[in-house]
Amino acid sequence: MFRSKNEGNIVYKCTVRLLDDSDVLECEFQPFHKGIYLLEYLCGELEIKEKDYFGLRYVDSSKQRHWLDLSKSIIKQCKEMDPLLFSLRVKFYPADPFRLTGNARIMLYQQLKRDLRHGRLYCSLGEAAALGALIVQEELGDYNEDVHVGSYVSSIELALRQTECLEKKIIELHKKREPGQNLSLAMDEFLGIARGLETYGIDPHPVKDHRGSQQYVGINNTGISTFVAGKRSQHFRWNEIHKINFEGKMFIAHLSYTDASREPKKHTVGFKCPTGAACRYLWRCAIEQMLFFTLPNSQSAAVISGGGFFSWGTKFRYTGRTEREILTENINALREQKNNSNSSKRKASSVPATPSSPQGDLAQIRYSSLPRSTMSEPLGYGMPNGHFYGQDHGMSDANGGIQISSLEPVCEEARLRSSNIDGVNYLASQIGGYAYRDSVEHSSTESGLTVNGYDHPRKHNESRQHGSYSPNLYYGQTDAAVNSSSPADSFLHADPSTRKVKKFRKFHLLHAFVPSVIFVAFAMAGTAVFIMESESEAFEQLRNSPEMLCLRYQYYQPLKQFVLEKLGRGK
Repeated sequence: MFRSKNEGNIVYKCTVRLLDDSDVLECEFQPFHKGIYLLEYLCGELEIKEKDYFGLRYVDSSKQRHWLDLSKSIIKQCKEMDPLLFSLRVKFYPADPFRLTGNARIMLYQQLKRDLRHGRLYCSLGEAAALGALIVQEELGDYNEDVHVGSYVSSIELALRQTECLEKKIIELHKKREPGQNLSLAMDEFLGIARGLETYGIDPHPVKDHRGSQQYVGINNTGISTFVAGKRSQHFRWNEIHKINFEGKMFIAHLSYTDASREPKKHTVGFKCPTGAACRYLWRCAIEQMLFFTLPNSQSAAVISGGGFFSWGTKFRYTGRTEREILTENINALREQKNNSNSSKRKASSVPATPSSPQGDLAQIRYSSLPRSTMSEPLGYGMPNGHFYGQDHGMSDANGGIQISSLEPVCEEARLRSSNIDGVNYLASQIGGYAYRDSVEHSSTESGLTVNGYDHPRKHNESRQHGSYSPNLYYGQTDAAVNSSSPADSFLHADPSTRKVKKFRKFHLLHAFVPSVIFVAFAMAGTAVFIMESESEAFEQLRNSPEMLCLRYQYYQPLKQFVLEKLGRGK
């Protein structure tokens, strides 16, 4: 909101790689620009309508990949990068690739070609040959005996492990294709095969399970999967995942599902990532994928906290549209376009263009031809203060009739008592300067007391002019209460020796918060030590949970060894 004078003059330059590394774009932005600015600029230059499926990826100084946060400043996220280099990639792979149109579908096709080339789109030899033949058809066209001779496929990089056997199968399939096909048909056939693979939209993250075995975790529109030697070993759907969290290097997923006997079950799985930064990146990717494909709209997205008490916690708030929002907007746009075309056809058929037709606006002609009673002055113009009919809730009842708002009567005794209290409060503050609180009032917030303990008389006068009195001055007051003297009167007329006023201690949030935090920290630490040191079978399941195992081996045992060495009891 507030910018420095020099902030508007600084211009940063960055390079954006497209899906073909040889294609780059040079962009400029200023310090106050957020990530959404750069993404919208690139999608505008490339004429991509469905920009919500794409994102910008970068690598920090520690070789860790990140997705550019669209709601945060660009330069604050990449302040350690030199030069500024981003890569435009497909971030959310749609379940149905044919929902994308125009250049967005072409970009998805290029992304899947890149995934196949780098080994992310893992598949069998026959599927790789079919995909490779479609790529050759799209790039080289129909098979020609005079042009395509020898191992012409080897000049094209198609797969990560491009063997001679694979190239021979690709050539055989390329020869069998019907000549004269449109290139878009080959592209659509490629998308149809790719979306049926288990590795569609998967970006593998290297992890280890509880046995120490090497695995890969992948996330796409269906859920979270684990892969061993290129084959999917486990798959957790989004409706089965109850919560996603991380603790240090441990990525944790809490599952809630029904087994074969239709009984609800709960299970927790954990995977160890190479570094804490890689674990946070995996957690954020999982959260973003889950929210994009499961939330009905982005307004219902809450702030999600990740990380435990003993790790660097982080918060994430989803920004942008969800897939359901995109589909709903597309359906509404098509429906509106269809209705507009139908209405234009009806207008053209109902009013033929003849020389005898009026030349004025059709809507104005029809409106002017209506009876005068429908063009009469609205009811609201005849009401005072320009109120329209039904605009003010105090002027209309539930049945639609006009009703005058009820006025509350104010008794004379309450008015006199209010004026007396004003004078007493003002006088007491001038004499003692102590915080004063009348017995009729409930709290300082309700009575409007200032820091000095009294209200300025002008504020009470203004409130009396508007008829806003405290409910305690009118309701529930007896004659004895009205005629009795207030504590301020007894204070003013009492003997000076008996004027003992107790000062109220001012409440400080910090004084109450710090002891509470210390107490909770000691209580949690004591409970954790008791659970880990005890050998009771009641805590066996809790001790073997991924969170407690991470806490034991990463924090508790090193700290315990350090304390024992300091006390002279360590070996």
